[in-house]
Amino acid sequence: MAERDQEFLEYVVKALVDTPDAVKVKREVDEMGVLLTLDVAAGDMGTIIGRGGATAKAIRTLLRIVGLKNHARVNLKINEPEGSTRPPRSAAGSASRSVDQAMEDLKL
Repeated sequence: MAERDQEFLEYVVKALVDTPDAVKVKREVDEMGVLLTLDVAAGDMGTIIGRGGATAKAIRTLLRIVGLKNHARVNLKINEPEGSTRPPRSAAGSASRSVDQAMEDLKL
């Protein structure tokens, strides 16, 4: 594959963001396939993720196609930038809260 997946990702992301100089892509290969790790400027994070994650999902789909063409499994990890203002996600907290709420609702 000769790092075509990395070049492709850099090309697409740099075309989308306002600060293309801040785009960094790291490529790691192991027995599970190829892992591309993407770093962008904090201000560009929303553009890369997109509404409801649509842009990130589309980029991941395109990377899988590039990988299939080259007989490799390609995954994308998007790193949270330094100085991000997004609150940390707590999947366990929100899940337990919804279960607790459901149980409370059942106690008519």
